[in-house]
Amino acid sequence: MAEDSKKKQKQGQINIELGEAIAQGQYSNLAIINHSQSEFVVDFVNIMPGVPKSQVKSRIILTPQHAKRFLKALHDNVQRFESAHGEIKDYQQPPIPINFGPTGEA
Repeated sequence: MAEDSKKKQKQGQINIELGEAIAQGQYSNLAIINHSQSEFVVDFVNIMPGVPKSQVKSRIILTPQHAKRFLKALHDNVQRFESAHGEIKDYQQPPIPINFGPTGEA
C-alpha cells in the first residue's frame, strides 16, 4: 500500500533540482529574440554603460508552443505584480546599434 501512495504522489508532480550556480541567477537588461519555423531563441544580455562589448549570458531555446505558454505566464505574472505594486513604468531606452547582437534564424 505504501508503494501505491508513492506512485500517486509522483503522478502530476515534477521533481526539479536547482543547482547552486544556477540559483544565483544571471542579470539581464536586454533580451534578443529570434525565431525560425521550429523554435524561438532568446538571448539574455547584460549591457553596462561605458563597456563597449557585451556577451550573451544565457540562451534559451523554446518550441513555438512553449514560447506562447511562456508569454502568457509572463503576462499573467506582470499583471499580478502591477496589481500588488503599481504600474511598471516603461522608460524610453536608447536605441541599440544595428550591428549589435546575433542575427539570422536559428
